[in-house]
Amino acid sequence: MTLKLSIGASDCDRIRPLIDGAVTIDGVEADWHVHGVQQLFNEQCTHHTYDAAEFPLATYLRDLEGARRYLALPVFPSRHFRFSCVFVNKAAGLKAPADLAGKRVGIPIWDMAAAVWLRGIFDEHHGLDMRAPVYVTNGLEFGRTADEHPQAYPGGFEIIHASDDGGLAKMLADGKIDALYTAGAPSTYAPHDPDCPVARLFDDPVAAETAYYQKTGIFPPMHIFALKREIAEANPGLTRRLYAALCDAQGEARARLFNSAALNVMLPWLFDHLLESERRLGADYWAAGFAANRETLETVIGYMRNEGLLTTDLTAGDMFDADMRAT
Repeated sequence: MTLKLSIGASDCDRIRPLIDGAVTIDGVEADWHVHGVQQLFNEQCTHHTYDAAEFPLATYLRDLEGARRYLALPVFPSRHFRFSCVFVNKAAGLKAPADLAGKRVGIPIWDMAAAVWLRGIFDEHHGLDMRAPVYVTNGLEFGRTADEHPQAYPGGFEIIHASDDGGLAKMLADGKIDALYTAGAPSTYAPHDPDCPVARLFDDPVAAETAYYQKTGIFPPMHIFALKREIAEANPGLTRRLYAALCDAQGEARARLFNSAALNVMLPWLFDHLLESERRLGADYWAAGFAANRETLETVIGYMRNEGLLTTDLTAGDMFDADMRAT
């Protein structure tokens, strides 16, 4: 019997082969719903609309400690080092993460994985106590008077909830905040304009990110795939089949990127970028499976526990069922 599932996802190349039908899920009739990332997360984290969905990693872990609505699959639709996503106002004179102590640092969403990883990495590896900055929340490009989806703000941090028009992007350009941790670059960042007041904190983020990877072996996951627990438990073997399809889709995405007959994206030297990425990170840098990602997941769990976003002794194994722990 075919199981019908509604599935929410972003239009990323790792999932697109499932959306366009090149890859299918054994025994499942999938009704795919494609959204921009923030729209998807706001919908799923607030209303739990879909049976399965691409899910923000830190929010998933918070749910695991609370309502436990979902079981995860060790597949990561989004990974990103995020050193390239730290922006500063040039007038603040900030040159390194440690310089952010006592400074006003904007964050659009407190538990966004980009911010969780940056707070943890800078604390562990760059001498910036995660509680040392003054954090300012707001929309990235617009003033906001409430969180876009439910948040938890741990104690011990100085957090200001702003609502300035133009959001954190304009606040950074105007000097109302000194720095910004974000996922997407602010509209006020114009790298080819020498008079732009906004710059990246790291002059060479690729070098900094490569050094971090060589030291830790971690390519930070931002998103995970999650299935409603009640559906997983009512359908033994479903997590295995969904996981297999997601892995097949990721393999298809890699093959499409390496097909140089016609460039898959608007990057003139795409093939060489791919080869360089594998030279720096190894061929399996976007690894799926529990064993390959266990240490990475324990690291982010530790960061969340250190800042108070998690309060129990849950482990990476608690994210998955027995079938997924065997991957």
